[in-house]
Amino acid sequence: MTLKFAALAAAAIVAASAIPAAAAGPEVADFKLDNGLELVVIPDHRVPVVTHMVWYKVGSADETPGKSGLAHFLEHLMFKGTAKHPPGEFSQVVAHAGGQENAFTSYDYTGYYQRVPSASLKTVMDFEADRMTGLTLTDALVLPEREVILEEQNQRVGNNPRARLSEQIEAALFLNHPYGKPVIGWRHEMEQLSREDAVAFYKRFYGPNNAIVVIAGDVDPQQALALAKDTYGKVARRTDIPPRVRPQEPPPVAVRSLTMADPRVEMPILQRDYLTPSFRTAKPGVSEALEVLAHILGSGNNSRLYEALVVDQKIAVSTGSHYDSGAVDDSRFTVYGGPREGVSLPQLETAVDGVIAAVAEKGVTDEELQRAKTRLIADAVYTHDSQASMARWYGSSLATGSTVADIESWPDRIHKVTADEVREAARQWLQKQRSVTGNLIKDTGPRS
Repeated sequence: MTLKFAALAAAAIVAASAIPAAAAGPEVADFKLDNGLELVVIPDHRVPVVTHMVWYKVGSADETPGKSGLAHFLEHLMFKGTAKHPPGEFSQVVAHAGGQENAFTSYDYTGYYQRVPSASLKTVMDFEADRMTGLTLTDALVLPEREVILEEQNQRVGNNPRARLSEQIEAALFLNHPYGKPVIGWRHEMEQLSREDAVAFYKRFYGPNNAIVVIAGDVDPQQALALAKDTYGKVARRTDIPPRVRPQEPPPVAVRSLTMADPRVEMPILQRDYLTPSFRTAKPGVSEALEVLAHILGSGNNSRLYEALVVDQKIAVSTGSHYDSGAVDDSRFTVYGGPREGVSLPQLETAVDGVIAAVAEKGVTDEELQRAKTRLIADAVYTHDSQASMARWYGSSLATGSTVADIESWPDRIHKVTADEVREAARQWLQKQRSVTGNLIKDTGPRS
């Protein structure tokens, strides 16, 4: 979020570190319908608008082996209509109301959302409840959409060297877990996806007892509950939704690296992913320490990587790090950088190793620790300014195994992270044998 005035931003950040989660935002209501559907309501009455989201607890990691891309394919097909509503009607109604809609697929969930005037909430809930189990598909609808996702794969991955590098790194990082498959799918498997595949996947995973509805905006929780009972509550639960049990990773024992060359590369890139626990799989406090560590290492111009490699050593033009805490199973911690002209990727990698080793051996300063925690807590507080951001935060967290209480206590848990915990997180989890290092270079063609 961008703030207009630096003084206002500084004051807000300092204040945010002392704001408990319960005081920082609205009173969130959490309900469970008789058919198993979870309903979360986040009141925000500043404007007469609501963000309505349906999160299904199924993603690409739940696909049948050999049919990668199926979860994303079904996401597209969910817009193809039901016996009650023909293709395109839902979208036309949302557009006519002046609203917006979209959908997305990840490793662990698939989501659908609409942002509409409050008066249209019941309407979109009716539509979503209908297509929860009422989707009708024919080859005439399915096969052209398969061409659409193939073209999307071509645009997002096939023609994007950085995306292709990340895809290869993830495949090498996850030796046994399905997180090693691309969410969009491997192209040769996408080409074979059929109507029967989509219908079987839909009937296996889509139902009220595998869904979370999040409504953020101008609505009263009891009103939303009544609407949910009158729409989603009439959908029969699925009786055979399987538990989320995936193959897990063996202990990593080998340092891995790969190099990908592409003629379209304009600047070389170094990217390293470490296998780390997620919030769901970590011991108490570990995920929060990794969050703070990622911020100290690679978030902004005050980060360790930026100051060391860009400012002091002047060997990089960009650096950063990121930790993905939101996953059902073990996740990843990423560091990356782009070298200055004349600097090789091995040189940059050695420098990155030095920064990480310094944190693991000597820890972080109190100033770094407090700055990182304050910024993270402030970002959480500022999330309340956007009902869509709030809905996404709650939905993604709940869909990967967190509770409403976990979400609301997150700022307090970040506030309690110590310097010793950050140092231990770097020492234990940022070991090179837990990682895959990817090098993206320009392919200059055959040499004579």
